[in-house]
Formats: sequence, structure tokens, C-alpha cells
Amino acid sequence: MKRRKRVLVVDDEASNRELLEALLTSLGHDVDMVADGSAALAKLDPSHDLVLLDVMMPGIDGFETARRIRKESSFPDIPICMVTVLSDKEERLRAVEAGANDFISKPVDKTELRVRTASLLRAKEAQDTIKRYLARLEAGIAELRQSLERTKKAREKTHEAHLETIERLAIAAEHRDHDSAYHVRRMSHYCELIARKLNLPAAEYEVILHGSSMHDIGKIGIVDRILFKKGKLGEEERDIMKRHPLIGARILGDATSELLRAGGVFALAHHEKWDGSGYPHGRAGENIPLWGRIAAIADVFDALTSRRHYKEPFPNDEAFRIMHEGRGTHFDPKLLDLFLGSTDEIEAIQDKYRDPAIKPLPGETMSPRIPAPAKPR
Repeated sequence: MKRRKRVLVVDDEASNRELLEALLTSLGHDVDMVADGSAALAKLDPSHDLVLLDVMMPGIDGFETARRIRKESSFPDIPICMVTVLSDKEERLRAVEAGANDFISKPVDKTELRVRTASLLRAKEAQDTIKRYLARLEAGIAELRQSLERTKKAREKTHEAHLETIERLAIAAEHRDHDSAYHVRRMSHYCELIARKLNLPAAEYEVILHGSSMHDIGKIGIVDRILFKKGKLGEEERDIMKRHPLIGARILGDATSELLRAGGVFALAHHEKWDGSGYPHGRAGENIPLWGRIAAIADVFDALTSRRHYKEPFPNDEAFRIMHEGRGTHFDPKLLDLFLGSTDEIEAIQDKYRDPAIKPLPGETMSPRIPAPAKPR
């Protein structure tokens, strides 16, 4: 059922109020009546659809009442129709400037009243419809924002859990070989450092940082007697050890996760060498994936400067010298130069992710060297 319209009549003469009430009631409207502008401002509420406002009133006249409705009330858009004997053009313009939408001449004619109020009430109804639509739209937008925020937080938590799972997976593999999670963190940050020095796209940094941490995941498939052997590996044992890049690539290569697939690339290519003498495929130069060339530098440097069950650590200066000897044979020359030119950043990573079991001597980053392999297994 359609709601009856509610009209506020403002006139200081009781006879005029009663006449307008009778006419408006006969047109099917509900009517509230007040005798002056101050009462009108106090009476006006959301239930009103139209104000019929006399002009000539004591105290606050119709012009000032209209201005206050527009500027000070909570209902500045309500239609206002002046009921007036004014015929002077300047006075009507003054009424429009005050905020009037239309005029009805006195004495009031029922037909004119019906036509003019109907027009104003239709405009008010359309305006209310738009307001309700906008309110629903704003509520929908607010709900959508909240939903997006919840989704964003859920995705962030999922991503964080994903990254933590990747790190734990990488650490699980490293614990079989290094007894420390710090190698994973240092090595992956060295990889990210080289990526930044190359000015790779920023979106690639996280992929490289987390993907590289899984470079040795294939070692979970290497038997303990070989993985933990303290002495030099025999030829057959070396061949078995050389399978770990292929094992890692099989574990990670067909994953749906971009980071896990990246880990598969790092796992497969981190033992390839620039001159083609590496494994498992003996690729050379730029035929080795960029990520593999980056990882080769980071992995060997951390192997040189870390304590392993088969060796003691080299100090940085000695490690840099050994790395430089592999320039153009083991390592991509351009990438190695970028890395070796970043000593401050390298030492910052070492300080942040130092294995607490290794205590540096005064003036050194790592403890003095003893004869040791110059490469990781």
C-alpha cells in the first residue's frame, strides 16, 4: 500500500491553515500545521514530504524560514511551496533565492493546489528513491570493502602460512646436511641481493628469495651414509649425490604454487657451471637459467664461509678470492662481479643470519680457514 504524503502547513492565520488542511485532506494527504517559522523549524521531521509556507508572518517570515530550512535543518532538500499574494517579480526571485521550489497564489484554488503539490511530491518521491538507492549502494560498497578486507587478510595469512611451510620444508632438507636453518636464510638473501643488483622486476624478488631457499630440497632423497660422510666421497657416492638436483626438480617442478615451481628451477640448476662442467645436465653460459646462475654464486659463497660436518669456514676475504678464481668457469662473470662488489650488504646478511654456533674472531667475519672443499656437495 502506498504511503500517504505528509504536508507541513505554515501560516500565522488560523483560517488559512484550516482551509489548506481541508483541501489537502481531500486530496488524500496527511497534514501538520504550525503558526510561524520557528515552530516550523522545530516541527519538521523525516515524515514530511512538502512544506506549504506563508510569506508574510510575524517574527521569522517565509523567506527566512525557507533559508533556515535549506541551511540549518536536517532536511535541506524537502520541497518548499510558497503560499503568497506576491506578484512582484523581484519578490518571487527573492523567494527562489531563499529556497522556494514553487508558488501558489492566494486565495488558494484547489485545482492549482492539486497540480502544484502533485508535481512537487513526485519530485520528492523520486528524490527519496534515489536517496534510498544511494544508501543501499553505499551500504553495499561498505560491505564489499569489509569483505575485500577480510579476503585480503585471509589471503595474507594464507600466503604467510605458505611461505612458512616453504621455509620449514627447506629447513627440513638443510637439517639433514648442515644442522642449521641459517644457511637457507643467508643463501636466499644472497640470491635476492644479486637480483636487486641486476635491477630485476620487484615482483621477482620474493619469488627468488623464497624459491632459492628450496635449492637443496632434493637432499631428502639422499641416503644418510653418503650425505653425512665426513671424508671424501667415492665416485659412485658422488654420482648418487649428484642426483639431488633431479630429485628436487621432481618434487617441486609440477607444483601449482609459483614459489614451489621456482624452487624446482633453483633445485635443478644450482650446480650447473658457466663453462658447462656442472651437473645434472652440463648446461653452459646463458643456457643455464638465470636463477640457477644466481643460486650457484650464493650457495658456494655460503658453503665456503660456513662450518659443515666435513669442513671449517673460510673468512670472507679468502672466500672472495676463491670465488674470483671461478669467474668465467664456475660462475657467470657479470653476476659474480655484482656479488663481489656488494661486501657491505653481504656482511649485513651474515650478521643478521649468523649461525650462533660459529663465533667470529676479532676483526673477522668467520673463523680462520683450514683446508676445505671450495664448493658445496
